[in-house]
Amino acid sequence: MSKKKLTAFLLLLFSALAPLAAQSVPIVPERKERPQWLRDLRRLEIVTFGSIPFSMFITTPAVDTFRWSNNNRDFRYAPWPFKSAGAVAMTSSEMERTITIAAGVSVAIGLTDLIIVQVKRRRERRRAEAIPVGTVIITRSPWGEEPEEPDGFIAPDEGAEDASPAVP
Repeated sequence: MSKKKLTAFLLLLFSALAPLAAQSVPIVPERKERPQWLRDLRRLEIVTFGSIPFSMFITTPAVDTFRWSNNNRDFRYAPWPFKSAGAVAMTSSEMERTITIAAGVSVAIGLTDLIIVQVKRRRERRRAEAIPVGTVIITRSPWGEEPEEPDGFIAPDEGAEDASPAVP
């Protein structure tokens, strides 16, 4: 059997078995079942690791500029946009320092986000607790959230005269 036929056969086999594998995925519990502190920890993790590339993107030119200023503005140490062909590369300790600073900035961004979310949640809780007992709370929802009724359905309250059979 040639390689092309074997590849086509395996591709067909895997594409036929893919729906079976997708159906056996375990059901993940809803978000409401998880405790709030665990959801906050997950958000902190996502924001921290998500901000690492941006922190690294900002930190690297900042460290390059610091190196350039410490070496009497020698163009061999110039920051990224001004680097020439014979530029001096960062040492391993400078690269470790850059990564450490970027990680610290990312953790600071994650903690700042956590604090902002906690403050907003506490403010909303206080606002909800300040509402007098017996106050009607109206919850707005987007259009189309209510289940639609089938065509020709007449509600018992609406058009009751039309729904009753004609009496001779």
